This record gives sequence, structure tokens and C-alpha cells, in this order.
Amino acid sequence: MNSLISRIAAVMLCSLTVGTVSAQWNTVPPDAVKPDWRKEAPVAIHPDSSLVKLYEKAWETASGRVRRGPDNMVASPYLDENCYDDQIWIWDGCFMVMFSKYAPQSFPGKETLMNYYAPIHDGAPSPLRIHLRDNPPLFAWTEKENFVFSGDTTYIDMILKDKKYLQKHYDYFNSLERGSRNDSISTQPIYMTVYHDSLGMADGYSCTGNSSGMDNTPRGRAHGGWSGIRWIDAISQQALAAENIAELLEMRGEKTEAKRWRKEYDRLRRIVNERYWDDRDGFYYDIAVESGEPSRVMTPASFWAMIAGIPDSTQAARMVEKLRDPSLLGGERPWNSLARTDADFDSVTGNYWRGGIWLPIVYMGTKALERYGYQELADSLAGKVVEMQARIYERMEPHTIWECYSPVADAPSTEHGHTVRQEFCGWSALGPISLFIENIMGFRHANALTRTLTWDIKASNGKHGLRGLKFGDIETSLVYDPDSRSIEAEANRPFTLVVNGKSHRVAAGSSTIRV
Repeated sequence: MNSLISRIAAVMLCSLTVGTVSAQWNTVPPDAVKPDWRKEAPVAIHPDSSLVKLYEKAWETASGRVRRGPDNMVASPYLDENCYDDQIWIWDGCFMVMFSKYAPQSFPGKETLMNYYAPIHDGAPSPLRIHLRDNPPLFAWTEKENFVFSGDTTYIDMILKDKKYLQKHYDYFNSLERGSRNDSISTQPIYMTVYHDSLGMADGYSCTGNSSGMDNTPRGRAHGGWSGIRWIDAISQQALAAENIAELLEMRGEKTEAKRWRKEYDRLRRIVNERYWDDRDGFYYDIAVESGEPSRVMTPASFWAMIAGIPDSTQAARMVEKLRDPSLLGGERPWNSLARTDADFDSVTGNYWRGGIWLPIVYMGTKALERYGYQELADSLAGKVVEMQARIYERMEPHTIWECYSPVADAPSTEHGHTVRQEFCGWSALGPISLFIENIMGFRHANALTRTLTWDIKASNGKHGLRGLKFGDIETSLVYDPDSRSIEAEANRPFTLVVNGKSHRVAAGSSTIRV
């Protein structure tokens, strides 16, 4: 406990002295550069050995991406996405937090985000370059999810109340100027155009494949290309950010400021529903800048609207139809990055964002479905993707985890005719770790603030569970035995376990829970 307090104090100290004591930003000690993740990551118990092997491979690969960067970094070690050693990507970093939270002392997820916050918002010098400063603005969503899991009030108060990084980034994103540069922190110019209404409020964004992250997507092809449309994902991501900032402020007792952010969220939700919803197809599309007509290129980027809570239940049901349709975004290899009926769908390899399956999109879409109560579908689609990853890992050499996957075969996708990057953990660990834990094994939600863990046990999993799961100050082992219909539990302190909708009090020590 004393070492934890000292690390937190170091983080707080550096929030006031950026650039002078940059090494202390990190709560992960220097000897974690080659972490023994096996001592911290939960141990998976599951009868499908291929899924367990993939889970362990993902952690092992990710451990090789814990990097000590150049001197004078804001936070070092940090998580590297496995693209370029001298550059980092915003949305890669955000998604890596979503799996690294299960072993935060070995894998510096949230610390990695300091390498974006401090250079962009404090002017802190950094030898690492942010590849795209107009990458998707996912910080608030990431921080809210991680805060609920970790219960780290000291950290969240630093970035939300003291430094106001989340609020600053929201405003920063709305003030971007296309073509502007900041060569001291970034390798690329701003590719995005921000549109404003008559009151000066941002009400739309034209992205590119670069800024959106969907590099070679054919979106906008009927309206002059990327710059001819307002992108549904960008405005939905800003709505998601406003909502999560409001929720965090409410959690931390800042009710007045939270109301302002709720109002901003409502404004964006109204815009998206009025302008981006296409009632003919029952889907949110990008819209033409000039005419406002829908640009009917169907991609899962539209599910950013769903994870932001923008559709009503009827709209959500119509969107879900596309995921049940194997000719669109469903099938045995779902969440393809372009509908299979699209003229530009690549039926050979998926060709990156022209059909390729990407784990960050699968993860986002899974959580979007969960928000609207489509848990069975979310589990089914996530399971298909993770099981595909496991088959490819076992049967194909090299035995590895890939950057993205083919939508038509058990194989990786391609980029510019070449096989995509291997050892990509990186965000591809979201499948073998997060979706395996949360959607295949059913550990839905760990809330350190309420000391509650929700577990939907599936009989089809047989004997399964986790040993050494940590959330907040709780460490627990939970293994379900289908023969006795009971859970063997161990915990360092009491908490509430919600099993298939029924609450059980887990005592400190060892116990058996009948279910």
C-alpha cells in the first residue's frame, strides 16, 4: 500500500511540473519494462485450450510492447502499438487501456495517455511524435471505463478537475484547423475540417482515412471523396466524449459543470438524429457537406452513434438488423469494415478497411450492442471473431496475432498487397483478453466504486472462471463448477457478486456460492 501511495504522489507531483520530472509521470516502475505479467494478469480457466493459449499469447505479446522510450519522455515505460518506434497513435493508446486495465502494474495503459495529454495541452516536450493529433477523440470514454474498473480517484481528479485534460481535448478537437502543423509534437498536419453553426458551435467534421483511422475506406466516394462528407463517427465520438465527461463530473460531485456537458451531449445527439439518420435504410450514414444527403457506404463506424446512446430503441433495432445479415455486417466473420454488398468490398482479403475485421471496431460494436440490451448477439459476434483469431493462431505460421483479419477466410488481411503486421498487441489483444473475459466467459462488469462484479455464467462453458482478477482494491478468484452448480470463491475482502441477475455476498477468504 505504501508503494501505491508513493506512486500516486509522484503522478500528482508531475501534474504540476511537466517536463522537469517527466520520468515520474509513470506509476509503473522502470523494472516493468520486461514485466512478468504472469504474476498480475488473471489466470483463465476454460475448457477450450485454444482460447486459453490465445489469451496467454496476447499477454505475452503485449509484454513485448511495454517500451522504455527515448530520454525526456513524459511517461516511460509506455505501451507501444507496434507500428513505428518513434511515433504513437491516440486511438491505439486509448484502446490498449481497455485490456491493460486487467494488469495495470505490468502494463502502463493510462500512463501511456500522458504522452498525449501533456504535449498537446501543456506544451510538454516529448521525443515521441503523435502520429495524428486529429485521431478519434476517445479519451473521455476510455478514462470513464477505466475509472469505474480501478476506482482511482486521485488519478481521475488530476485529469478531470486539476488539469481538465478531457474538457480541454473536447474543445481542442472542435478548434482544429485543416492543414495546420505542430512539428514539435506531431509528424502530420491536421487533416480534419471542423464545421460550425451560426452560433459558432461545432456541428460536423470532415475527416480523412488518416484522421478517422480507417485508412483506405471508400466512404464519400459519391460526394467528391473524404472531404465531401461529414463523418458520422467523428460527431458521435464527440457526443460520447461529452456524455462521459458529464458522467465523470457527476461521479466526482461536480454537478454544475456536469449539467453543461449534458446539455452539449443533448445538442449533438439531436444533430445526429436530425441529419445523419437515414430512415430508408434504417442506418446512420455520413452525409454530403453541401446537400446533407446520405452517403450510403455502410461501415461499422456508424455504431459509434449506438455506443454514444444516440438512437432510440426502434432505430437501434433497425441497425442491429445489419449485424444479423450475413450479406452486410454479419455472418461467420462479422464486423467487417465494409458491407459485403458494397462495390468496393474486397472479397479476397478484405484489403485493410475495405472489409478487413479490426478488433477495436469489434470491441466498440460489442459494447454498443450491450448498451441497448443485445447481449446475446454481442456475445455471439464477439465469440465468432475471437474463435477465428484462435484458429488462425493455431493453424497458421507464424503463430501470432495480427493487425486485422480477412472477412472471407481464416487469414490475416492485407495492406497495399502485403500481409498486415503480426505480433499486434496493440489493440488486437482486445479480442483474446477483453472479449474473452467479458463476452465469452461472461465477466460483464467490474465496478470498484460499488465493489460489485457482474458475472453471467454460461453452462456451455463448462468449468470456467478467473483466478487473480483484480479491480479496485479487490482481488478475487472465481471458478464455476457445472457438476456441483457452485462457484469456488476466494477474495481478499468482501464484495458483491451478481450471478445471472442474483446478488451474492462474497466474504473475505474462501467460500462456496451455490448458483
